[in-house]
Amino acid sequence: MDALDNILNRVSARTLSNPIPSKDEMETVYKAALRAPDHAWLRTSSFIEVKEDGLDKLSDIFFNFGKTIPNIADEVLEKYKNAPYRAPMIIILVNTFKEHPKVPPIEQKLSTAAAAQNIMLALNAMNYACIWRTGKMAFNKVVQENLNLKDHQEILGYLYVGTEVGKKKKIPNLEIDDFVSYL
Repeated sequence: MDALDNILNRVSARTLSNPIPSKDEMETVYKAALRAPDHAWLRTSSFIEVKEDGLDKLSDIFFNFGKTIPNIADEVLEKYKNAPYRAPMIIILVNTFKEHPKVPPIEQKLSTAAAAQNIMLALNAMNYACIWRTGKMAFNKVVQENLNLKDHQEILGYLYVGTEVGKKKKIPNLEIDDFVSYL
């Protein structure tokens, strides 16, 4: 796939199913992720790959978090429990803050965000699809602790991965002048 076509035509998938990328394909995906800009080569990005039985474990983590919310509605609790099953694979985006005099925390998070974009583009180039989700399960200390992350680590989101099912989303036609100014 042409690199520019890949970028210009990637969209988040509505529905994901099997197949998922192979171990060898995921190795290439993670290599692409680690090519993201990374000031001072701090290597703040890491990933937790979740599939098969791991989806059940993540479901339990989300459900148990939900039970900590006072007066949570049963349907919301059920939604949390079912969230991991929206795709056959999830990549949890983890940013590990590292103290550095020239690289502030936001720049380190942006590096992990750029790694996520590289993952999405690599998957798209391999004819897989994904969607990046955040919500209550990201930036969440309880979930982070249940994933054995440390205090200086943060979940920046979840990439739900698989093969797109159904009709692809239409790419909106954006007027470039609405987003670009010139100095």
